[in-house]
Amino acid sequence: MGAATTRAQIVEAADRLFYRNGFDHTSFADIAATVGLSRGNFYYHFKSKDHILGAVIEARVAERREWLRQWEAEEPEPARRIERFIELVLTNREQIQSHGCPVGTLTTELAKLEHPMLGQAACVFTAFRTWLAEQFTLLGQPEQADELAMHVLAFSQGVAVMANAFGDQAFIAREVDRMRDWLRTYER
Repeated sequence: MGAATTRAQIVEAADRLFYRNGFDHTSFADIAATVGLSRGNFYYHFKSKDHILGAVIEARVAERREWLRQWEAEEPEPARRIERFIELVLTNREQIQSHGCPVGTLTTELAKLEHPMLGQAACVFTAFRTWLAEQFTLLGQPEQADELAMHVLAFSQGVAVMANAFGDQAFIAREVDRMRDWLRTYER
């Protein structure tokens, strides 16, 4: 197995463990055991947990930006692209019910820890916010595009928190339907 492959496996395992257990409650040993590496081999790839966190955040940002590019390629209308974002809570409902939103839970935890990488972790939200604002601008709402983008982000985080707290799949579906109806009021 090559160094790049091992590094990618470490990042993937760390991402899953940070999501399920939390950053603070995931140790080097946990990640190394998941990947099947000795601590010495592990340190060859990452010198600290913060270095792993940085790589996880970079991977999340890249993956989410790829989603956005894909939605733009697949959906000619900005309203349908926004709807794809809204539907993330429905698409990922099982994981969200179990662990919350991966982006929201990490940024919340890093904020509680007053971790210096909080700003970097929030870059995922910034990418979503910017992209959603662009979609609302294309939808003919340039003056309030950022406000509408923040509303969609707040919706997704709120639904994720409540879905995690109550485990109610019907709630998720109802809220997604309400957001679809809300979005339709902004279509030309």
